[in-house]
Order: sequence, then C-alpha cells, then structure tokens
Amino acid sequence: MEQKRKWRWGVNRWIILLLIVLGIFAARAYPPVLPHIQLAAERYHHDPLFTLPIIGDFYWTNTLTALIVVDIILLLIAFSVYRAVKSGSMVPSGFSGAVEAILEVIYNLTESTTSKWAKTIFPYFAAIMLMVLVANWMDLIPGVESIGILEAVDHGEPAEQLIPGVYTIVPHDDSGVSQGQEYAVIPFLRAASTDLNFTVGLALISVFMTQVIGFRALGWSYFRKFINVAGIAKSPIFGTIDFFVGILELISEISKILSFSFRLFGNIFAGTVLLFVIGTLVPVVAQSVFLLLELFIGLVQATVFGLLTMVFMALATIGHHSEHEEEAPEQG
Repeated sequence: MEQKRKWRWGVNRWIILLLIVLGIFAARAYPPVLPHIQLAAERYHHDPLFTLPIIGDFYWTNTLTALIVVDIILLLIAFSVYRAVKSGSMVPSGFSGAVEAILEVIYNLTESTTSKWAKTIFPYFAAIMLMVLVANWMDLIPGVESIGILEAVDHGEPAEQLIPGVYTIVPHDDSGVSQGQEYAVIPFLRAASTDLNFTVGLALISVFMTQVIGFRALGWSYFRKFINVAGIAKSPIFGTIDFFVGILELISEISKILSFSFRLFGNIFAGTVLLFVIGTLVPVVAQSVFLLLELFIGLVQATVFGLLTMVFMALATIGHHSEHEEEAPEQG
C-alpha cells in the first residue's frame, strides 16, 4: 500500500526559506508604513445609517463587520459538529472531534464547579469563551486591519497605484514633504475585541445574566446580599456591618463590568499596536514571534473571560452565609 507523503523539514525547508526571502524583497520594494492607530472603530461613512430616539446616531463600523464574521464562523463550527454528531460516528475525528473535546473539557470544568447548575451555566461559559477566542484570533488573519479603503486626510501618507483600482500606502520621500494628497487606510475588518463597545456589551451580558441566575437559584433572597436591613433590628452592630458589606457587594458587581471590559480591550488593542510597530520596524521574520505571542494571549484572555463568568455565576447560586446560619437546625 502506497504511503502518503508527509511534510519533512529537511526536504521542504527551502520553501520556507524562499517565502522569507520573497517577504524581505517585498518589504524593500514597498517598505511597511505604520497604520493609522485610533481607539474608536473606523466608520465606512461619515453619515449615520439611521438615528434612534434615545440611543442616537448609528454608524456601521469595521468592528461590527468583524463581529458578523465571527458569528458566521461560530455558526459554521456548530454546523460541522452537528453534522458529525448526526453521522452516527461514536468517535468524531478531525476538526469536529477537536471542538467536541474542547466543549467536553469546558463542561467538566463547569460541572465540577457549579454542580447542579452546570447545564444552566455551561452555555454562557462556552459561548462567551469561543466568541472571544475567535474575535481575538481574527487579528492574526492576513489582511485584517491592513486592507481597506483609502481616505484623504491631512496628516497621512502618499498612495501609489499597484494595478488599476488597487493602491498601497508608501512612506514619504527623504525630504519628508508630500507632493500630493495624503491618505489613511480604513480597514474593512478590525478585530472586534479592539472595540470597547464590544467588550462592554459582553461584560454587561455576563454581569446581567449572573444576576438572573442568582435570582433563579435563590429567589428574592438573592438581593439580600446587596441590601440587607433585616439584621439591623436583631443585632444593630453586626446588622449595620452586613448592610455596608452589601453596599460593597453592589459596588463590586458594577466594577466587574469595568474590569471585564478594559482587561480584554486593553490586552488585545495593545497586542495589535505591538504587531503594527514590530511589522514596521523589523518586517517578515521578527513579527512571527510576536504573532505566536498574540496567539497565546488571545487564548488566555478568552479563557479568563469565560472562567470568570462561570465562577461569578456559580457564586451567585450560593446563598449568603447568614442565611445558612439561620436555616441550620439547632444542635441539641
């Protein structure tokens, strides 16, 4: 039986070396230019698509397009796993098998932490983690944040035509003075995690659903951990302490939105800027190391966001310590 040929570094290393050499020549022919960096997502049009009464103007941005691409990728992943399950195979292989293994690890971790609430919390944990992971890793796809529309600006770079209808940004000449119109690139796609609107929205969903699950588990008594005045009449000193502890708990819930939002946004946006700078200073070879670093950071941030959501939801299902003490039977 004829064996399939496999990749061998000793034979095929010349292909990698050729790609590196071609990349160096391309970087010399068209030196990389540091892209325009801004915190806010870029808009395709200056005019809003529509205006809502309370929210205000709505603009279509490149991060919103990237978010739709993330949703499509997740739906394709779900469809591939669904087809593998429907095929009747006891042991899924390939990509669907890898996804099933990841989901099994996530579910086992959720079950060991949340016990009977695992089936309720698992969908939020898995969905948030996979969505953030795909959104983070989209930044590593070639062309993302580097291919887009040229927009005339006051302080930009000159453009040069490659082929009819296709242009590239080039550095200024030695004098540093542009002889014509200057442009900046508005990319078609920008990683959704570099948009604070995305991270804040995801944090709001995480914190809000934590309160919903806590209310489902404990009923109205869940809110006693935030506003607890019942103990003041029984024990003024300790009741007052519990009351102020509840206020701190309420502040802590609000601060989770800030920590969730800025942790994810700060790490991914900083990584994007790092890739821009390294790609400008030392293109081709050195940037590969930082791409691997961003691959790892994207995985870590997605795992941290999902794990914290799962842990906070699990803690919300546990009653206040004073309630356990009151409900505990007296020991004779």
